[in-house]
Formats: sequence, structure tokens, C-alpha cells
Amino acid sequence: MAEEKTPEWAPSASSGFELGTDGPKVILVGIDGSDASWRAAAYAAGLARRQNALLAMVYVQPWMAMAGAYGADVQAVTAEMADDLARQIQEHAERVKDVYAVRWKFLTRRGDPYAGLAGAADELKADAVVVGASEKTGHRLVGSVAVRLVKAGRWPVTVVP
Repeated sequence: MAEEKTPEWAPSASSGFELGTDGPKVILVGIDGSDASWRAAAYAAGLARRQNALLAMVYVQPWMAMAGAYGADVQAVTAEMADDLARQIQEHAERVKDVYAVRWKFLTRRGDPYAGLAGAADELKADAVVVGASEKTGHRLVGSVAVRLVKAGRWPVTVVP
């Protein structure tokens, strides 16, 4: 019978590696109020709870160039959306605080959703990014945020349907 040998690259008992303790410390999830983003947030919250990681929820206020042409106060509307999302998150966190002990923070950014999420992930040194599957039809023309995050190749990306 052949003797088994541990490869040089494999962690040994003396390396300080301990199964179950080396996991993500920051999990970032993109939210926009859609059902898919709330499912992604729930999934990310479960990951954060199990890994004792910080859950960073990021809402990117989109630029709506055409809305300004129609006289809409875009900044006020998107700021109101961010405030509403923050309120919903706070309410949910209060309801489940005794069940799930998850550390979390809520951030807002402005501009392109991909750039906002990527910038926040870099800033927070995120170990993983979670997003909901796109519910928009136009993403096939410009590429979904999820595809762009995956192509960036800087973090593991999970897309929740």
C-alpha cells in the first residue's frame, strides 16, 4: 500500500490554520428595494451570522439623467428611497435581534450600481459580495451588475435568484 504524503502547499497542524475559523469577515450585499435584493440580503445575513462576519448593506442611488429633463427632483426621490430602505432594514433588524446576532451597517453611494458596489467592497475590504439576480430587461444590453462584478474578479460573487 502506498504511503500518503501531505502536499507542501497543504496546511499542516503546526501552520496555525484551524478548520472553521478562517472565513469571511465582511460580506457586502447590494440592495435596491427589489424582491431579488431582499432575498440576497436574507441570504447574506445568514452567511454573516454563521461566519460571525460584518454584513454591509449598500444601496446605490442611481443617476437618472432623463428624469431631470422632466423636472423631477431625482436627488430628493433617491435620497427618500435610501431613507426608506434604511428604515426597513432597521425595523427588520429589531424584529430578529434576539434570533440572529448579526453585526451590520448600511451605506449609500451615488452613481452607477456596479461602481458603487465595487467601490464599497474595496473600501470595506469585503471578502464576498452578494447580489440579487437582475429583474430588469435592459441589463442584456449593458450587462447586469452581477456579471460586471464577476468579471472584475476581485471578490467571490454570489447571485441570489
